[in-house]
Amino acid sequence: MTVPLVDPQVIEQLRAFDTPTVCNVLELFDVRPRTAGYMDGRIRACFPKLPPMVGYAVTATFRAGDPPRSGDVYSNLVEQARLLHELPGPGVIVFQDLDDPPVAATFGEVMCTTYQAFGAAGLITSGAGRDLDQVEALNFPCFTAGTIASHGYCQIVQVQIPVRVGGVTVYPGDLLHGDRNGVTTIPNELAAAVAEACPKFMAAEAIVLDYLRSGNCTPLGFEEARAECQTMIKKLGEQLRQHPALCRDG
Repeated sequence: MTVPLVDPQVIEQLRAFDTPTVCNVLELFDVRPRTAGYMDGRIRACFPKLPPMVGYAVTATFRAGDPPRSGDVYSNLVEQARLLHELPGPGVIVFQDLDDPPVAATFGEVMCTTYQAFGAAGLITSGAGRDLDQVEALNFPCFTAGTIASHGYCQIVQVQIPVRVGGVTVYPGDLLHGDRNGVTTIPNELAAAVAEACPKFMAAEAIVLDYLRSGNCTPLGFEEARAECQTMIKKLGEQLRQHPALCRDG
């Protein structure tokens, strides 16, 4: 699989920030609507205390409502392991559950252990999970729309195709960032700039937060702190919108 490469150090830097901060910075690029690019409230973290997950999407579709017609229903698990092994960095398994509503769990302990062994940083499914105690012990972030005890007629149908999860179309190789607040995509070509801008955005917010925590607040002082914060964020946005990836000849 060919993906736009992101420096491993950038991926590690992104893990230091929560997903809302990443979303705040992405808004400043004005590269997409402020209501696009992140998964909706159907997709929730199974293990909210785990640190942020960052990695390249390895996509698949899944169903479990009917017996397979023929073949090894887990053959694509081996293909997923190969894809993870060949990635230039951590992968995130992303499943679209084709059953509506989901009738069985997309993953359990064995599948998550397999993915983690081949370098996956986490898993997202529009369906359900199970074996949550065992998977939590792996420190393997998972994001689901619920929990179901059985795996039903578990089938990994197709791999490395566009999938729709939580209202977002995810393509193989997309860079994903997720924590207890949710999951967002990060345009690969902007990843380094996002990582660099996150502490600057946090420093701007800190002006207001530090003032509010000072214990000596007045409406005028609050207004001044907000104005200083907004000025910093405005300047940061102006800088980010000059990113080479956004500057194209007319």
